Amino acid sequence: MPVPSVATAETAPRVSAHLEGGCLHVVLGGRWRITAPRPAWADALRGTEDAGNPPPARVELKFAGDLLGWDSALVLFVGEALRWCRGHDAYCDLSALPGPLRRLADQLTGAADPADAPPPEPAENFLAHVGHAAMDMWQKAGEITAFVCECALGAARVVLAPRKFRWRDCFDEMQQCGAMALPIVGLISFLTGVTLAYTGAIVLRQYGGDIYLADLIGLAMVREMGAVMAAVVLAGRTGAAFAATLGNMKAGEEIDALTTFGIRPVDFLVLPRVVALGVMMPLLALYADAMGVIGGMAVSYGLLNISVTAYWHEMMMTVTQRSINIGLIKATAFGLIVGLSGCLRGLEADRSAAGVGRAATSAVVTALLLLVIADAFFAVAFNALGW
Repeated sequence: MPVPSVATAETAPRVSAHLEGGCLHVVLGGRWRITAPRPAWADALRGTEDAGNPPPARVELKFAGDLLGWDSALVLFVGEALRWCRGHDAYCDLSALPGPLRRLADQLTGAADPADAPPPEPAENFLAHVGHAAMDMWQKAGEITAFVCECALGAARVVLAPRKFRWRDCFDEMQQCGAMALPIVGLISFLTGVTLAYTGAIVLRQYGGDIYLADLIGLAMVREMGAVMAAVVLAGRTGAAFAATLGNMKAGEEIDALTTFGIRPVDFLVLPRVVALGVMMPLLALYADAMGVIGGMAVSYGLLNISVTAYWHEMMMTVTQRSINIGLIKATAFGLIVGLSGCLRGLEADRSAAGVGRAATSAVVTALLLLVIADAFFAVAFNALGW
């Protein structure tokens, strides 16, 4: 435990002040320590106020040649001087003091007197807010486009030199995002088929078209819901995991190390994950289609007394190979979107634990937004093609 220093007569802090032409000259000397007694600003003013002189219009602080050192004790003294000058409309000249001492004193007086703080900036108007939002959106769109183009170039390099591709990492990611996701995808898809069956039965019962529930479930699952539900599950499960993994690697400077060694992070980290999702998503979509059809079949058999054979025969009359192909095309695109969104947000993450969490959240939000946009685009395109 440090022992407080005791100020002797030679090293004690000293203040001398004299008034000359409306300017109060204050000279500081000695050693200023917070653990020792120190003079106050009132001590410097006592002699000038007793003389009956008017308050000075200018106060100048400077060091004597015998100043031995200072710490926060001198900062407090200078802060008292600044506050006194502000209260008496006097100019306080600190130009002779060191820059660190001036900055500390200004920060001290600014924190103690919020009224002296600069006024807050006026709120921007609606047009300025819209303009800034548009510029930010344009910048983010450019970043996404540049990232997608870089991934496309990496895919071209893989085609030209497939031996350089990290197939082992790709197979590991297929295991994680494919086989390990079967339980949750199957459960969600089965319940989706059950929900669609109960909802469709409300309308079809009124017109005696119970058998057409098989057509409704088959087309909805094969063309739309199978790919969408699988993509939503993987966006929250795999996309967030990609972002968290890459964000942790960025925080640990592992990505910087790869760049230093001349290894492209896109080729080493992004492409194996994106390829794995692009390959496994169509298979997961087919699995989701089957589970959704089974869910609808269970409701039809238990609620509408439709036999399994009749349900299957009616569904196969409506669900064609073209409908299955539409679902597979959507699933492949959705898998690439989820993979790219997760990797992009992971590479953009801040180098902190909080930044990793924000990256995972942003990856899910970005993937869901792009999934909705892509699904709407496919709906318009397939309708224009007559599919």
